[in-house]
Amino acid sequence: MSNAVIQPTLPPSWANPLAEATRASSFQSLMQFVAEERNLHVVFPPEDHVFRALELTPLSNVRVVVLGQDPYHGDGQAHGLSFSVPPGIKIPPSLRNIFKELYDDIGIPPASHGCLESWARQGVLLLNAVLTVRAHQANSHRNKGWESFTDAVLRTVDEGPRSLVFVLWGAHAQKKKALIDASRHLVLEAPHPSPLSAHQGFFGSRPFSRINEHLSQHGSEVIRWALPDS
Repeated sequence: MSNAVIQPTLPPSWANPLAEATRASSFQSLMQFVAEERNLHVVFPPEDHVFRALELTPLSNVRVVVLGQDPYHGDGQAHGLSFSVPPGIKIPPSLRNIFKELYDDIGIPPASHGCLESWARQGVLLLNAVLTVRAHQANSHRNKGWESFTDAVLRTVDEGPRSLVFVLWGAHAQKKKALIDASRHLVLEAPHPSPLSAHQGFFGSRPFSRINEHLSQHGSEVIRWALPDS
């Protein structure tokens, strides 16, 4: 294995705050692991989309964080944003339930596509805890080092000057609550929107109106949740 330090191409606003995290030996081992996985298997998302969430939402723009688990593992689904799929890809069940809650909460009808890039461009950091996955093998890159990196992302966001909203859906995401200063930020917790758990309290949790209420109270522009036509 090479001893050369691997420097990922992070967007400019994130590169310096995350420099220590990317120099860590655990991150270097992770980059070697992902490179070897790509040599042997199909890995999602494509290499140029691994840090897409950070690209679309510069650090200074972050107002909301929606934490997912690992990328979708089906063909063509993952493009670097939690819960989102590219235009033209069938909307996954969890995202369908998110759209249902969006309608029940603030009356926005479900979109015809599942691409959430417009949310990201408004300051919604759609971050997965793990940023890569082997095709058709859910959680196959869990506990390989991504968690330490995305923890560093969360700590960096938490330490910023604004009062933000952190959305933690499901037990896996809620383990990250310890990284967040809940005295400064609004933390919204609910069951995961998966069909397995959405009826256990995700439906009716009204996250979208609560997010916008918090942003408005803290002098920040609200999120326009309606997605543009693809």
